[in-house]
Amino acid sequence: MKSRQIESGLGLSESSSCKPLEQPYLDLLRLILERGKERTDRTGTGTRGIFGHQMRFDLRRGFPLLTTKKLHIKSIILELLWFLRGQTHARPLQEAGVRIWNEWATAEQTARFGRKEGDLGPIYGHQWRNFGATMRADGSYESDGVDQLARVVRDIQQEPESRRILVTGWNPKEVDCVALPPCHTLFQFYVQDDELSCQLYQRSADVFLGVPFNIASYALLTQMVAHVTGKKPGDFIHTFGDAHLYKNHIKQAELQLSREPYPAPRMILNPEVTDLCSFRYEDFMLDDYHAHPHIAAEVSV
Repeated sequence: MKSRQIESGLGLSESSSCKPLEQPYLDLLRLILERGKERTDRTGTGTRGIFGHQMRFDLRRGFPLLTTKKLHIKSIILELLWFLRGQTHARPLQEAGVRIWNEWATAEQTARFGRKEGDLGPIYGHQWRNFGATMRADGSYESDGVDQLARVVRDIQQEPESRRILVTGWNPKEVDCVALPPCHTLFQFYVQDDELSCQLYQRSADVFLGVPFNIASYALLTQMVAHVTGKKPGDFIHTFGDAHLYKNHIKQAELQLSREPYPAPRMILNPEVTDLCSFRYEDFMLDDYHAHPHIAAEVSV
């Protein structure tokens, strides 16, 4: 990744809390372990969870990449760039060594919807960049949908006080057309005092495996949008519907909670990039990331 870069407004605040930046996530883990209720679920694994929760991360203090277990930042960045480009086929991720979507991209999974292996259908990238597009006879889409990301950037620049700066990934007409309908379903941007904040609503949250990636991805998206619109990052607010730990992740969560967090790293962006969809992997530099070892856990499909 490039070294000729500058920090994009993510310095440490002297008045910020002394608590670790990732503390809201650790508090959620502990809350589910101590007070969560057991439920059956679609995958057959079983969960322990709660309904309705909110976390807030102060992006002025740093980048909220977990330190109590090491996360694969390359996967987080490349998946986000894949979304931003409107891509929905798993091949670009797989060729880059990113396995996040493999379980839903198998020939067996995609055949359920009449698609070939790797074709995930109208998932995030499609909804963000071409929402409501007309489907062709072969199952592909016209380019006549709404580019929600372009509208977000325009509105932040032209109408920063608008209460309509949001993106939805939940299209009721298409949720039954994919193996995994969007879990992070809607996000809204908010400008105040030249700072950009983002709130995400997530209908379903795999708290041990998925949520750490979601936190980092949306914090990064907020930083990127702030960067190209001339704002500074403010807060990332993460709001949940069904927040759950799969039963086969309980021991891993307990291990993670036994670890002492390190200080948060910083994410540095290439100052030469001025267009949201022109970012490349080389335009990001993670600075001062120290983390405990990775904790393996099985994905429930």
